[in-house]
Amino acid sequence: MKYDISVTLTTTPKQKPQDESKLGFGKIFTDHMFLMDYNKDKGWYNARIVPFGPLPTHPASTVFHYGVEVFEGMKAYRAVDGSIRMFRPMENVKRLNQSAERLCLPAIDEEGCLDILNKIVELEKDWIPHSEGTSLYIRPFMYGNDPFLGVHAAANAVFAVICSPVGAYYAEGLNPVKIAIESEDVRAVRGGTGYAKCGGNYAASLRAGERAEKNGYTQVLWLDGVERKYIEEVGAMNVMFKIAGKIVTPALLGSVLPGITRKSCIELMRSWGYEVEERQISIDELLKAASDGTLEEAWGTGTAAVVSPIGKLFYEEVEYVLSDNKIGALTQRLYDNLTGIQWGKVEDNYGWSYIVCNG
Repeated sequence: MKYDISVTLTTTPKQKPQDESKLGFGKIFTDHMFLMDYNKDKGWYNARIVPFGPLPTHPASTVFHYGVEVFEGMKAYRAVDGSIRMFRPMENVKRLNQSAERLCLPAIDEEGCLDILNKIVELEKDWIPHSEGTSLYIRPFMYGNDPFLGVHAAANAVFAVICSPVGAYYAEGLNPVKIAIESEDVRAVRGGTGYAKCGGNYAASLRAGERAEKNGYTQVLWLDGVERKYIEEVGAMNVMFKIAGKIVTPALLGSVLPGITRKSCIELMRSWGYEVEERQISIDELLKAASDGTLEEAWGTGTAAVVSPIGKLFYEEVEYVLSDNKIGALTQRLYDNLTGIQWGKVEDNYGWSYIVCNG
């Protein structure tokens, strides 16, 4: 099902960034955005692309008072052959609906959502930067906007898509990061919203992240919220470890986000012949492996960074150095292959590239 989308073009187009080395992340926005409204009696209606600008939202809306909101993060790439591509966009669409179900927001038709993404990216294709490692970040999001107070499932909602040209994540090279293992705060618990991509999960992570940064660490490694002993995520990314030749990553048990880059890494590594275990891994097991040298590599996975090598772990006043604080061979291989597929430099044998247009 495709939605009937009206298009109103801006009469005051913005100047596109001249220096792509200064794009940063999420600071510049394109000329247009997509909006669509929902009412429980009407369903989704009034699909439209309009000039980018503020959203008129009632002060009592449920998004403000109860955090009824979900979102996605994805990118469009200017491939080496000139085509404009997205990476596994249907995976993002499916996860958006999974998150929406958890927050009692309405589902959106999957094919219709993909068509929406296709149309906004094609319209804004001239905003996609050309420099190595740059891309157009796409932020679909949905929120409840019932104009009255009261804790309830949303009867009215808005689906929106905004876009932002972003710079290379590793402008200074793919360098390992320092991670502090968090022992006080928790990000999520099983049965909660950990598997959903919603704002509350990220808000809950801020305090620990601030503490880690003040102590000279880039991110935190989260432990589970019940026993406080099992690894879950690293910052806002999934995490993986190469221990004695095997790959271990936390199982998706309800408190870990089912990352699309995570899924892609697992599929790549299994196709290369690696044994990948999706299971619980305790902090004791991890630190033992770090101490005896069997923890060969560790990295985070996510849309923004693709992979982020971990060079140091800090826990209870002890710092553990991994891979001589250098990026490991497997981490580098994953990065090269995933980014190669995204930018069309490596043959896509998996059908992951979605071509929006030919530029």
